[in-house]
Amino acid sequence: MQVIAHRGASGYRPEHTPAAYRLAAALGADHLEPDLVATLDGVLVARHENEISGTTDVADHPVFADRRITKIIDGEAVTGWFVEDFTYAELCTLTARERMPALRAANTAYDGRERIPTFDDVVALARQESARLGRPIGVVPEIKHPAYFRRLGLPLEELLAERLTALGLGPDEAMVQSFEPTSLRRLAVMTNVPLAQLVDAGGAPNDFRRTGDGRTFADLLGPAGLREISTYAQVLAPHKDLVVPRTPTGALGEPTRLVEQAHRAGLGVYVWTFRAERRFLPTGLDLAGELAAFAATGIDGVFADHPDIAAATVSRRTALKV
Repeated sequence: MQVIAHRGASGYRPEHTPAAYRLAAALGADHLEPDLVATLDGVLVARHENEISGTTDVADHPVFADRRITKIIDGEAVTGWFVEDFTYAELCTLTARERMPALRAANTAYDGRERIPTFDDVVALARQESARLGRPIGVVPEIKHPAYFRRLGLPLEELLAERLTALGLGPDEAMVQSFEPTSLRRLAVMTNVPLAQLVDAGGAPNDFRRTGDGRTFADLLGPAGLREISTYAQVLAPHKDLVVPRTPTGALGEPTRLVEQAHRAGLGVYVWTFRAERRFLPTGLDLAGELAAFAATGIDGVFADHPDIAAATVSRRTALKV
């Protein structure tokens, strides 16, 4: 079972910072996950969202005060500062901060220490840590809001495919994720790296809504939907409730058949997102217990904010099989 450090070791350091990625490698992650958005001049940078007021100190820079704006992002009104309104040089004047300070107060000690990394930076860091630790560490980028960025003339698929080629990233070092099937179909003919179809526990892909396709994420999980996904992607990446749902009391219920069905369609299954804080956990389990229950379903990988706990779970399971 593969461990993907979700936004780095984001349970211990502000997400999408070099410190979070570096710590994730040291804690045993197999892959680092940078979410990618694009600057005004087409540089791919690691932020969970294109709105950056919650993850940078942009509000503290009077020179950028007039760039605060309200935009419609995937059908929702969002107010703040947006990556696509800054050149990369301007973005470099900002520093990162913890996105959930009330929940992860210890992480705020690292606020203001680091700049926003580019995708190239994350790849370089993964390769450096791989050499230092003597084991392969890959990257699993997710492109965010691709249909939105394409309308702005910043096509994330082309921008990422160009960087994958320029950096010499192949199937053994990278995998790309997206919630939008259209985006993955584009990437399937642009690059040879594995692709992962993200699937949420409700709603529909944004590109489906935009084009009038009435299908939902749930429709993608039926036999026909899984077969369709397998024509352009190699991995299904579902919300964890789709694999083991919660009961009304918040405990883990009985596993669904999704893992078995996805495997039958030729898809690996990487599940998201595992976090150690009590508010995210099932009733009666800590993170190690939750991960062990999911590992027993036969999943192939997990996205975790606390990669050390996930890696320890993998090690224990491996030891039990010997």
